[in-house]
Amino acid sequence: MKRKNFACRPGCAVETALDLIDGKWKGVILYHLQNGTQRFGELRRRMPGITQRMLTKQLRALEDDKLVIRKVYAEVPPRVEYSLSELGESLRPVIDILKAWGESHQQRLSCAPAPVLVKKPNRAA
Repeated sequence: MKRKNFACRPGCAVETALDLIDGKWKGVILYHLQNGTQRFGELRRRMPGITQRMLTKQLRALEDDKLVIRKVYAEVPPRVEYSLSELGESLRPVIDILKAWGESHQQRLSCAPAPVLVKKPNRAA
C-alpha cells in the first residue's frame, strides 16, 4: 500500500498515526495481537464480523507498515503466526486509551435502544 506524503505541516503527525491504523479493522487487529502471537484462524474467531479477504488485506497492510510480524513455518499444512513488531508494540498505550475511551462513551455513542413495545389488551366484543 502506498503511503501518503505527509509533508511537515500542522497536524501531519496526527495524520501519519491515523493513516497507519485507519479503517474499521486495523485497530481491532492490533488490540487482539496485544495478547500475544496468534494464528489467522484465532484472529478471525475473535472478529466474527470480518471476512477472510478483509482480514488478509488488513494483516498485509499492517505487515507492510512494519506494525505486525508474519512468521511462516515450513510445515504441511503451512502454519502462519502474527505478532506485534516493536513498532506495533509502541502503539499499545494508544490502543489501550482508545479502548478505555470507547468503553466510557460506548453507551452514549451507540444507537438508541429499541423502543419497548407495549401490548394493548385484547378486547372481546
